[in-house]
Amino acid sequence: MSSARFGIKSRIVARFAVAATLAALTAGCFQPMYAERSDGAPGLREKLAGVEVPPLAYPNASPQARVGVAIRNALMFKMYGGATGLPPSYRLMLRFNPSRTSLIVDPNTALPTSENYGIDATYGLIEVATGKQVLVGNTFARVTYDIPGQLQRFARARAYRDAEDRAAAEIADNINTRLASFFFAGT
Repeated sequence: MSSARFGIKSRIVARFAVAATLAALTAGCFQPMYAERSDGAPGLREKLAGVEVPPLAYPNASPQARVGVAIRNALMFKMYGGATGLPPSYRLMLRFNPSRTSLIVDPNTALPTSENYGIDATYGLIEVATGKQVLVGNTFARVTYDIPGQLQRFARARAYRDAEDRAAAEIADNINTRLASFFFAGT
């Protein structure tokens, strides 16, 4: 009985030793994306801080202008943090189209009770020194919101604005992730 337990324990120890050896061999291959680089090359944070996000060209006081400011602010906060960026080496050009769809309509009042808000965005990264476009991409966000009560127009307006903000944050997150991937991997 004790030899059987010894055999099981020795196999567990052997498997653990193999796993630890493999982990030790591959430990040198891992490099965190946002870590400081020891070779003197700029890190990912410095590269992202060098991206300029100009104001979006939508008419003042339009719904697109408010959403554009929300996307731009969220994107700049994700790239720079609380500080401002470095002198720009890249410029991010962004265009988007919002959409709104009624998902559920009350048959008695013909008013929607649930809607879907979406943003389809196209962006391009331009190298400032050469004027060459180095990255082009598309992203989208879809968020659902409920309209509380049939005749509560202020609640409906607030739910719609909240949906716009959530979609804008998702677009900014998608673009930031793609830019980080571009700067880290070079593709």
